[in-house]
Amino acid sequence: MLTKVFGSAVFGVEATTITIEVNMDKGIGYHLVGLPDSAIKESSYRIAAALKNNGFAMPGKKITINMAPADLRKEGSAYDLTLAIGVLVASNQIQTEKVEQFIIMGELSLDGSLQPIKGALPIAIKAREEGFVGFFLPKQNADEAAIVDGLEVYGVENLQQVIDFFNQTGTLEATKINTREAFYKSFELPEFDFSDVKGQQSIKRCMEIAAAGGHNIILIGPPGSGKTMLAKRLPGILPPMTLREALETTKIHSVAGKLKEAGLMNQRPFRSPHHTISNVALVGGGSYPQPGEISMAHNGVLFLDELPEFKREVLEVMRQPLEDREVTISRARFTITYPSSFMLVASMNPSPGGYFNDPEAPVVSTPQEMQRYRNKISGPLLDRIDIHIEVTPVPFEKLSDTQQAESSSEIRSRVTKAREIQSARFAEMETVHYNAQMNTKHIRNFCALDVASLQLLKTAMQRLNLSARAYDRILKVARTIADLEGSENVQSAHVAEAIQYRSLDREGWLG
Repeated sequence: MLTKVFGSAVFGVEATTITIEVNMDKGIGYHLVGLPDSAIKESSYRIAAALKNNGFAMPGKKITINMAPADLRKEGSAYDLTLAIGVLVASNQIQTEKVEQFIIMGELSLDGSLQPIKGALPIAIKAREEGFVGFFLPKQNADEAAIVDGLEVYGVENLQQVIDFFNQTGTLEATKINTREAFYKSFELPEFDFSDVKGQQSIKRCMEIAAAGGHNIILIGPPGSGKTMLAKRLPGILPPMTLREALETTKIHSVAGKLKEAGLMNQRPFRSPHHTISNVALVGGGSYPQPGEISMAHNGVLFLDELPEFKREVLEVMRQPLEDREVTISRARFTITYPSSFMLVASMNPSPGGYFNDPEAPVVSTPQEMQRYRNKISGPLLDRIDIHIEVTPVPFEKLSDTQQAESSSEIRSRVTKAREIQSARFAEMETVHYNAQMNTKHIRNFCALDVASLQLLKTAMQRLNLSARAYDRILKVARTIADLEGSENVQSAHVAEAIQYRSLDREGWLG
């Protein structure tokens, strides 16, 4: 008897339906074809034990299973439940014609219980697109998949529940979630708040500008000046995620198997990888491609602490994703694209010892060491960072001040208003949503300067020895400063403030 059941494979952040054909014939044997990996090939042992422990048996016949399309590599143990149901239907141990209406996924334990899977959300989205009635999957993933409307999602704890459903000897309730209500109801205030930061008013202002325009930013200062403390509080002043952004972000974390809680993510991600990270771990890839840290930070913040300590080749692979806001991983048989639209926040010491130009510095670096340290950051990478700001240690008087500082929610309200202005400005553009995404054409259209502002910018570039690459960055930041003030035009005061945030472009910083 030939039976068809359906599973799904995830490539990138999109799912592909897999047709599993199970054929029973005379003889003895178990043959699995269709480019399965080792985990799938081992499934026969898990399936046999799970069936026996639930009162069923592996049929003593020749079983041939084809996973189509046969030229597409399948991986992981999530096909255990699909294969088990296919074997039971083909051997007439389950009497049903409804099995082809469902996507079935789950990893089996030897006692028939189910373990969670990766990528439940993109699988559910694809199942609805292709007109499947429902989706059987482990109970731990049910809330995640139930985000998708118009699909009956059945979270099951074991193999027996699925068998009873198809044999009509048991009932299962589909998991229902009001996506919008759950998304907005579960919104929480950020863990870290700017009210905890003493002093550093100019740095807070700079972080507000970065958040309002989605600008990449680098903080330069000695150890203990508060660079990490400030960076951790940046997500708390970013505008709340939209439903579309939340869905995109949740899909990526679902594929990686790193969703901390079921349901849609409503907090912008904050990723802070260690400086020993590899190229693949940062941008994604591997023999079985997985999203890297830059994709896990999609719609959020990627914080690289002590930027010069990262391997130069690791930093260089970020250049294309920073520009294109997506990363493409190519293999001989397929190409995968992961979204990676994130804010880069980096920090560094001004010198290897950390105390550049400090007369009381405990460590003095030689000119050669200084040059080598600064040259670890290439010009092309620096070109993609809009704001450079020097962070100085907080004096004791500020640290001991008991006055409450401005909270993140107050700053966020101003940032959100500025983002709304930008959303209206770029409403007819598909690829531009905030100022940092503007290209040269957009800058000419939306950042026009009057004669006084142009003269100010020209003078600054000449006197401060600013590089040519600083020109566009200054205009983008000035546009954001104008938006924060509700100004329709970029004025000289906005340009003057933006010029202050290009310290690394000044001659001598990076050789």
